[in-house]
Formats: sequence, structure tokens, C-alpha cells
Amino acid sequence: MSKIDQQLFTVHEHALEKEFELCPKCGCELSLKHSKHGSFIGCNNYPTCDYTRPLVQHEFIETQVISGSSCPECGHELAVKSGRFGIFIGCTHYPECHHIEKHDHSDEAEAITCPHCLKGQLESRTSRYGKTFFSCNAYPKCKYIVNYPPINESCPDCGFGILVERKGAAGNRVECPQKMCKYKRSL
Repeated sequence: MSKIDQQLFTVHEHALEKEFELCPKCGCELSLKHSKHGSFIGCNNYPTCDYTRPLVQHEFIETQVISGSSCPECGHELAVKSGRFGIFIGCTHYPECHHIEKHDHSDEAEAITCPHCLKGQLESRTSRYGKTFFSCNAYPKCKYIVNYPPINESCPDCGFGILVERKGAAGNRVECPQKMCKYKRSL
């Protein structure tokens, strides 16, 4: 073990981290940098030059106006746009009008009433990490949330307004989302 070359452990730059491009601002070399938000390409002349760019260039689409459509809020035309969560349909008069079209889920069954407030309906949403969850559409007033697909059926044991469908190693099962209730049945 005494014949280990210590220079191998002190090298700061790896051959794969070199980009071999020149900075468009100052002309210095670019290299792969790492931060808590992920990797990116940045200028080696950092304190004096702050040029950075993402490591992966995301495909950007031009805003395409949908002819013959009108915004229900302001009356301007709607357009297909690209945002940080993907492609969506929104109003062309954006800063003044914040209308965004909801996705039509024609394969969904009837709307399920929120068991907590009994006023709103449970909607499918996606978290910033890409996970699907179901929450009440009367959000600021009702903060009920469930992580599994709800079923519009009352619990036979405790009488709670919904049951949820869960997948497990033993197969699919229906259970009560209440922590104190232990009701479960297989599908």
C-alpha cells in the first residue's frame, strides 16, 4: 500500500470535465461546473466573467397562436406555449391575463367530492418532483391531499367519504386513507 501515487488523488481537473469551447463573453475556456442545483457549463475566468449555460439544452418551441380560439377571461386568442412544466395552452395577452386551459381527462370517471370539506372536488395534480397526488380544488380553504387514486365509495368501517386504490406486492387493494382505520380489501 505504500506504493500508491498520491498525485492521482490531488488532480483537480478531469479530462472529461473539459468542454474545449471558448467563452462568448471573454474568450477563456469553458468547463463543467457543479452546484447544488446540478451541473452546468461555466467560464473558467469566473469572478471576472459570469457566463454560464445549462448542460442540457431543452427544446423550446415558438408560441403558436390557435386561430379561431378566444380566452374566456379577456377574449384574446389562445396559443400553444412552452413552459418549465412542458407544453400548455394559455392566453396570448399574458402579463395582463393569466388564463391557462385545463387538461381534458375524458377517461376519468365522475368527480369525487372532497371528504374533508364536502364542497370541493378531488383533482389529479403533479408535484414538482413528477409525482401524482390528488387534492381538493378549493385549495386555499381546504388543504386535503391524498397520494393514491381515490375511489368514490365510503369506508364500511369508519364511514369516511372515500377509499383509495394501492398497488403492492400481493396485488392491488382498496383501503381507507384514514390512519386510525385499518380497513383493507383486495381487488
